[in-house]
Amino acid sequence: MARYTGPRVRISRRFGIPIFGDSKYLERRNYPPGVHGPKAARRKLTDYALGLMEKQKLRYYYGLQERQFRRVYEQALRRRGVTGETMLQILEMRLDNVVYRLGFAPTRPAARQMVTHGHIRVNGRKVTIPSYAVKVGDVIEPKDSDVSRQLVNRGLESSTGRPVPDWVSVNRDALRGVVMRVPTRDEIQPIANEQAVVEFYSR
Repeated sequence: MARYTGPRVRISRRFGIPIFGDSKYLERRNYPPGVHGPKAARRKLTDYALGLMEKQKLRYYYGLQERQFRRVYEQALRRRGVTGETMLQILEMRLDNVVYRLGFAPTRPAARQMVTHGHIRVNGRKVTIPSYAVKVGDVIEPKDSDVSRQLVNRGLESSTGRPVPDWVSVNRDALRGVVMRVPTRDEIQPIANEQAVVEFYSR
């Protein structure tokens, strides 16, 4: 399935938050892109526009296309519990996101590429599907090859300043990560209002 490959700074400026980690550009120009950017920043948005914006934030943040994201919402709707929080948990438990959270890759796109290229194993088996839903107790590690281990080592070196969340544990020497539990909303610290996303889809 296709993925977004356009200008990332433009997307971050549109929403006013560093979706791709490029906060230095927002400090310089803290208004939406385009010739009407400063005026657009002062424009009052409708409830529909606000819901759409919150949905787009999460979609770009996790690197999903609209059809994939809608499927996540529908999956969360069928489960027990608060739909918004469940949706966030489904997104966090994707394999590409867990690889990123463990520090095996510097970015989510890099983690997605590692998975699709067959560099990651789950419980000893190669998994090439980024949306694969990991479970509590799953062991994530690189494939037994020099290239795969080098990629993970490089990712761990570049992500030393990024804290590993408590719901996963990583052994940097063994190049192995374990999913300890399902994350809570407070641990996820979403960049968007997930309740607004639920209301947007339930119109």
